[in-house]
This record gives sequence, C-alpha cells and structure tokens, in this order.
Amino acid sequence: MSNVKKVVLAYSGGLDTSIILKWLEDTYGCEVVTFTADIGQGEEVEPARAKAQAMGIKEIYIEDLREEFVRDYVFPMFRANTIYEGEYLLGTSIARPLIAKRLVEIANETGADAISHGATGKGNDQVRFELGAYALKPGVQVIAPWREWDLNSREKLMAYAEQHNIPVDFAKNKKKSPYSMDANLLHISYEGGILEDPWAEAEEDMWRWSVSPESAPDKPTYVELSYEKGDIVAIDGERLSPAEVLTKLNKLGGANGIGRLDIVENRYVGMKSRGCYETPGGTIMLKAHRAIESLTLDREVAHLKDELMPKYASLIYNGYWWSPERKMMQQMIDASQQHVNGDVRVKLYKGAVSAVGRRSETDSLFDEKIATFEDDAGAYNQKDAEGFIKLNALRLRIAAGRKR
Repeated sequence: MSNVKKVVLAYSGGLDTSIILKWLEDTYGCEVVTFTADIGQGEEVEPARAKAQAMGIKEIYIEDLREEFVRDYVFPMFRANTIYEGEYLLGTSIARPLIAKRLVEIANETGADAISHGATGKGNDQVRFELGAYALKPGVQVIAPWREWDLNSREKLMAYAEQHNIPVDFAKNKKKSPYSMDANLLHISYEGGILEDPWAEAEEDMWRWSVSPESAPDKPTYVELSYEKGDIVAIDGERLSPAEVLTKLNKLGGANGIGRLDIVENRYVGMKSRGCYETPGGTIMLKAHRAIESLTLDREVAHLKDELMPKYASLIYNGYWWSPERKMMQQMIDASQQHVNGDVRVKLYKGAVSAVGRRSETDSLFDEKIATFEDDAGAYNQKDAEGFIKLNALRLRIAAGRKR
C-alpha cells in the first residue's frame, strides 16, 4: 500500500464516500483528491466542497458535466434506440463512462497513483467504473473499499463515522429513504427496501419525478420535437441545448405520468436484481426517435440497427463504453443518422407516449404517390408483385413438392 501516495475519489459528500475518504487516508496513508460531478442528480453539489474542506482536503474538483453528459453520452446512445432486456433505458449505466473518464483525467492532472469509488462489490457500477478506467489508463490502480474493508453494515459505518468525528448530522436530521437511489439528468433509480421482494408493488410515495398515470391531467399534452442528424435540437420551435432538451422533456413527461418502470434485470456479475426507474424524458425521446427514423431511414438500415441494438445495449450495461467494439458500432450508428432530420409530434397522456405526426422536408423516404390507396397515375405497377412473390416462393414450392 505504500506505493499509493495520492488517490482521486469519486466523492458525493454523503455518508459512504465521507467514510471512504477517511478510510483511504488511514489505510493507505495517502493524500485524497475529491471529485464531485453534477450530472443532473437534482441535488446541490457545492456542499460537498465544504465537507471535503472540513476533512482537510486540499484538492477539490466540483464540475458541472450536464451538457457533456447529454451531448456525448445520452444522445449517442439514443441514436441507437437503446434499451436493455427490452425495457431498461440505461440511465445509470450511461453515466459511468463519463465519471470514469474524469477520474482518470484528474488523476493525470494531479499526479495521483490511484482512483477510488464507492460502488459496492455486488453491483454493476464497480465493473463500469473500472473497465472504463483501465481502458483509458491501463496502469491505473483502482481502490474499491467495499471489496476490502469489513464495514459491511450501516451500523458499522455509523460507528466508524462517530469514532473518527466524521459529520453525519445530515443523516440524523433527515428521514432516511428505505431505498438505494441514484439520479442523473436521464433517470432516477430505486433499489432495496420492499423492492427486494419482486412480488411487492412499489409504494406510490417512492416516485419522485412523476405523478401517477391515474393522477395525470385528463387532457393530453402535444409536443413537437425537431431533429438534426438524429438528435433533438428544438422543442415546440425553441432551440435548446442537449441538457435543456432533456430537462424540459423530464418535466413534460413527469407531469403526464410518463417513464415509470419496474423490472427484474440480469446484472453483469451474475445475479438478478429488482429495480424501479423513472425516465420521463428518455421515454419520450425513444418513441419520437423511432418515429422520425421510420420516415427517413432505409428499410434495411433500420432493420440492421434493430438487430445490432441489443449487443450495443449490453456493451453499455456491462461497462464497455470505451471498448473498440462499442466505438466501431457508434460510427455505424452515427453514419445512419445523417438524414434523420425533421419533426415529430407526440401526444403525452396518462403515462403513454404516442407519435401522432412526423415530417421531413428534406429527407423523407415516404412517397405519397406510391403509397396511396387512390389512383397513383402509374407510379407503381401492381403487376410487378406477381413475379416478386413467385421468386420468393420458389424455395417453398420446391420443398413442398418434396414433402418437406
């Protein structure tokens, strides 16, 4: 342990990472640099500075990464219409590569020997943080206290905090949520508590970002989204930055009861885990993006994207954002979006998102003359279908003739 002189810690200012900070100093005898990222978790990050200073930390990084998070991670992921195991929009997964990148960059800037995080030894985040770090800095040393210490209960953590005079007033003065929660600009997740019983329904007062569909307005909300190269650039004609887009869609979706999800998922480490998620803006984005692609993408390109998407989703879920295969797939996905331009009108109503209109003046592949049920003035020769059908039926006819 003596070779570790300085560690960059992903620091929230909460109980766990405050204890980790002190534990690193005592166990490794090292200097600690704290890094706190604002990726839209909805909580003040500046108090982390005061807490780190109170614990004697000299190098403190607090950064607003909301725009970078949405522009360089969320938007590229949604160009692929990414969902994991048919439902999960990867809200936690997609935030980890950015945090890993900044941990490594700060380690390089400060001359640190190692990085550290507060992910437990049971979850996916330890894998995501560390795969990202090793991909970006092969020789980096990673310290994961939850895999080393014996502070394996809240009682032991509180006792350690009291023994070392680590302030925990914020934990005593507030009613502790029974859930383990993680939030960023894309979603908020809930695990633990009664959710550990897959049969138990989540309590209504657990949800923080959305009203229940039953309580949503009785009148639908219509929203027009404008796309350029697969990304939303305006809402109802107002141009917005990526983070502003997602923030506004979260509010619109949450007000209409959109984006709640309750699933049992397969973690990369091998266990099944039950979790609940709120992703109001992302739910709208997925529906709308598929709508604009339906108008502008070639059939085989669209189908190929759908075939590759589950693999792409698994790469993100399992922590391989910085892998060569994910980068290669991203180049293909981004190339497919060059003509994904236009507008989509969606209807938000009591938990449901419906695409009710789509248009593209420059890139639509929808030809009204050919698709019409009325007189097409010879644009499409229906007789051509006979040969097309017979050729495609040839192998079926041959097999049937041989009783196969």
